[in-house]
Amino acid sequence: MQLCVIPGDGIGQEVVPVAVAVLQAIMPQVQLTFAEAGWETFQRTGNALPEETLAAARRTGVVLFGAVASPSHPVPGYRSPIVALRRELDVFANLRPSRHWPLRDAHRDIDLLIVRENTECLYVGHERLEGDTAIAERVISRRGSERVAHVAFQLAAQRDRRLTIVHKANILRVSDGLWRESCLKVAHEFPEVQTDEGLVDSVAYHLVRQPGRYDVLLTPNLYGDILSDLAAALAGGLGMAPSLSLGERCAIAEPVHGAAPDIAGQGIANPLGAILSVALLLRYVWQRPDLADAIEHAVEQVLARGVCTPDIVSHSQKVVGTREMGQAVLAALGA
Repeated sequence: MQLCVIPGDGIGQEVVPVAVAVLQAIMPQVQLTFAEAGWETFQRTGNALPEETLAAARRTGVVLFGAVASPSHPVPGYRSPIVALRRELDVFANLRPSRHWPLRDAHRDIDLLIVRENTECLYVGHERLEGDTAIAERVISRRGSERVAHVAFQLAAQRDRRLTIVHKANILRVSDGLWRESCLKVAHEFPEVQTDEGLVDSVAYHLVRQPGRYDVLLTPNLYGDILSDLAAALAGGLGMAPSLSLGERCAIAEPVHGAAPDIAGQGIANPLGAILSVALLLRYVWQRPDLADAIEHAVEQVLARGVCTPDIVSHSQKVVGTREMGQAVLAALGA
């Protein structure tokens, strides 16, 4: 087992070492390669995704990524390293699960998986200015839609056998029309999966009101990015949210949260999103669902005892920092 570890920027540099410690405790044979990427790397070297980092990611085929702090204004020569890495490794299916955790603010009726197309839509980055008008191109291909749909339906068949195709084809008749048509074509290959469809705004409404009505949501890139943050809020917060991007040969695990420069360096970031991303690696890439279950059970035990980082704390709970939370998970694992 080999893993390329890229902490990235901000709190990525704090939560990733904690997640790595959990991984090493439960799978000591994993071989680690450390690499760098991000805004800080760009400022120092002029390249946000150095060639040696990309080479290490390709060589190992499996990446644990922390977070990236991209500038809000255009910077010549800079492009998001995580978007570039996803494209270079062709990890086209982004898995973002949301489930109930023993937290006061978590919705009890949520246990779903968002499968998000990861390489197309508006995120291809084809933008231009024409006078005073900004134009962004949206790319939806039949191949891109069908291959992520196959992943989503395969996963739905392993879960509760319910899948919802998310789109806005009533307005975006060409691009979302092709997406809808492609996904419905794949649905015919999985008659055991109950398939329906929903307009993205309607899905957002029902996700807030009744998240239990959904099991697997299959979405284009932009919709999945937005809906998964909403689902994360229902499940306890972004600090709890893991993700895994899958391709034919490569995978990238990363917490959903960003670099959070406002709290970086304070030792209070929630490492559970990164730890649970490791669990996704174990479950879907290294085919060790037993170890993934062990990590998730340990996290549940820790939270049930009232041990929380500041982002998820409520009254009468024990507030701990990043390292302490990691130590609590390790203790629950018996490590």
